[in-house]
This record gives sequence, C-alpha cells and structure tokens, in this order.
Amino acid sequence: MKIQKMFFAILLSCLLVLLVAASAVEKLREGMNYIPTKVYTLAQDQEILKAYEGLRVADVADGMDRAGLTHIGRMSFTIHPSWTDTVHYKHRFIGIAVTVRYVPTNVPAPRFDSSKEFDEWVGKTYNESTSEPFTALLRPGSALVIDEAPNMDVGSIGSNNIMGWKTLGCVGVVTDGTARDTDEVATEQVPLYLRNAGKGIRPGRNLVESVNRPIVCGDVLVEPGDVIVADGDGVVVVPRVKAKLVAKYAHETLDKDKAGRKSLYKKLGLPMDDSVK
Repeated sequence: MKIQKMFFAILLSCLLVLLVAASAVEKLREGMNYIPTKVYTLAQDQEILKAYEGLRVADVADGMDRAGLTHIGRMSFTIHPSWTDTVHYKHRFIGIAVTVRYVPTNVPAPRFDSSKEFDEWVGKTYNESTSEPFTALLRPGSALVIDEAPNMDVGSIGSNNIMGWKTLGCVGVVTDGTARDTDEVATEQVPLYLRNAGKGIRPGRNLVESVNRPIVCGDVLVEPGDVIVADGDGVVVVPRVKAKLVAKYAHETLDKDKAGRKSLYKKLGLPMDDSVK
C-alpha cells in the first residue's frame, strides 16, 4: 500500500511537470520577450538628462570607452543629421529613448474605384495598423527612436507629425529608415537623424509591430530609457545602467577639450562661439 501511494505521488508529480511544461510551451507559442522593458519616472529621466547637459557625441563616446563600453552603442555612420546648424548647434540633442518598431506590410493595398475610397482606406490604415501609439509615452526629454521597415521608401516621419511629437516633449528623432518633408523639417529645426530621405506614406508600406520594446536602430541595441546623444558626428546610445558613470567621464573629456580650444581661440584671435562657452 505504501509503495502504491509513493507510485501515485510520483506519477502525479510527473503529470504536474508535464502540464506546467505544456503550459509554458503554449505561452511561448503566443510570443515571449526576453529583454524586459525597465520603467523610469520623469524625475529619474530629468536627473540623467541634467548629468548630460552640454555633452557632445565625441565626449560620450570617450566616456563609454573609459566605462568599459568600447564599440558599444555607436550607431552606424550612415545614420546622420537631416540638417545642421553650425552656429548654435540646434540639430544636437540629448534625450531618453522611447522606441517603436515598424515592419514591412504583408497586406497588399486593395484596388480603388475612386479617390474617395483611397482616402478612406488611408485613414483606416493609419488608425488601425500603422498608427503612432508611442505618442502617449512622449514627455519632456523624450527621444523617439524608430526601427523602420528595412529598405522601404516610406515617410513615417514628416514635417507635420514631427512637430506634433515636439509639442509633447520630444527633443529629437532617430530612424534607421527614411523620413520625408526634409526641407520643411530643417526649417522647423526639429532634430532628425536618418539613413535616407523618403517619399511614400505609411499605408501600404509598413505596420507598427511594437512600442517601447528593445529594438535595433543603426545596427545597435536601443532599450527604452537609454540615453540618446546626437550631433554632427552621428548618434551614440548609452545603456541606462551605465549612464551616470559615462556622463562623469564625458564631462572630464569636454572640460579638457574646451580649455585647450579656448587657449587656441585666443592665440588665433577667434571670437568665442557656442562650442567653447
């Protein structure tokens, strides 16, 4: 009798293990994210941003080397500013990453019998499958980072919506794809970094896949909450866990650089500009 009880106990345990394993497999079949999204408060973001005030990409890249992050976070050199301001450097920005991933659509556009049908389809598609749900996450100091459908000539970013994002607190935008209305964006002076200029609208070209999940942009990992630093040298992504240490080292680099250049400005009789003030 005792042996039978032990047998049934073992059998029950095995069944439970199998049920748990089966449940885990089904959960995995539904999709699983293995890199969790860490959540930070606005106050925590502002504290980090204050630590990065005035820093350049070069300073931060040096700081990352000193912090043991060599070759990490440096976006591809193909990601560049859409426009530049060499007097007051308004194209530069430092922000906290909010991420979105767009993928190529696998839903072909229907045939239209009228422009009215086309307009209705465009509006429906914008609202339902290629929308901008990330706007709810934008706040003062946000940097929008887009993992765009690769090799698509699509203007997910344009002169209208980029201004809308700015009104919500977005300080700059980075995409590893394209943007359109680039002339107007330059006039509006909203910092934008991209791979190429684009033309087409999103409907019929891409779908929104996820928001505020880890993405790849410019060949590097970007996690929500990371620090994004962008200027004429390109874009660097600082992992949040090392952000304070990198900022400390970066300021040491900047202070030495400014002191050295100020001395040379004086010798050469150059007026002090924003880069040395």
